[in-house]
Amino acid sequence: MKARNDKVAVLMGGPSAEREVSLNSGAAVSAGLRRAGWHVTDVDIHGPDFTLEPDTAVAFLALHGTFGEDGTLQRLLEERGVAYTGCGVQASHDCFDKVISKRIFEAAGVPSARYEVLTASGPRRVTLPLPVVVKAACQGSSVGVTIVREANALEAALAEAFRYGDEAVVEEFVAGREFTVGLLGETPLPVVEVRPKTGVYDYASKYTKGATEYEVPARLSEALTRKMQEIALAAFRAAGCRDYSRIDFLLSRDEQPYVLEINTLPGMTETSLLPKAAVAAGISFEDLCSRMVMMALERRVRNV
Repeated sequence: MKARNDKVAVLMGGPSAEREVSLNSGAAVSAGLRRAGWHVTDVDIHGPDFTLEPDTAVAFLALHGTFGEDGTLQRLLEERGVAYTGCGVQASHDCFDKVISKRIFEAAGVPSARYEVLTASGPRRVTLPLPVVVKAACQGSSVGVTIVREANALEAALAEAFRYGDEAVVEEFVAGREFTVGLLGETPLPVVEVRPKTGVYDYASKYTKGATEYEVPARLSEALTRKMQEIALAAFRAAGCRDYSRIDFLLSRDEQPYVLEINTLPGMTETSLLPKAAVAAGISFEDLCSRMVMMALERRVRNV
């Protein structure tokens, strides 16, 4: 394929609990962009003191978790005047913070499970009926997440969540099936159903080979597929997202979709959920990565 002159730095790794996952995403993106003909350099990020090659046109963000996904890295790149893939500073920050994103969904009428916010220094009284899901406010990949079915397990679940910050979200437990909807630009991709063999899509189910089955396109009615895609787009717009994201859902037993969260930097190995959905839409992994770079390049040109 014809070589492209623009330099793309693939930023991966990072200091978060999701470092190893991010290195996998970064390696896959780097290989995909090289196959597509881009001039690529790999940058293993450990913190704010990283170096980019001179004349880097775009930073492709393949980090997950804190620092990479919460607006911190985005702000550093903007201060350096470097264009980057994915959502901007504010949307990245807001989507990563489950307290803020829940409030955004609530204000915009995006369906999401009922919730309460608890603080590490405040009373630990939950009024929602059990079972509930306790989540660290600012972590990804199910880090700091516990399903609580018995009252005597609540304190330990909150202690686990508070290991990662001063706030925790307690959500009502929605029994049902799990789905995800990827967005490229503002175009919804085919819906993916996620079927963990353990019944819980936790960290091990996400990253253990063979632990989860995926169906894309998901076997849903046209009306329900369209409804889920429309809700995903509404959440994306309400949070001020751009370029691409992945919106995770629970579908209750009476077929009501509830948004779990927006992933502004979703996994990007060739077997990750967003790339799976793209392939189902006829977009190869190389083309997907290239489109993400092109959106950042176009924004860079407009801002010159």
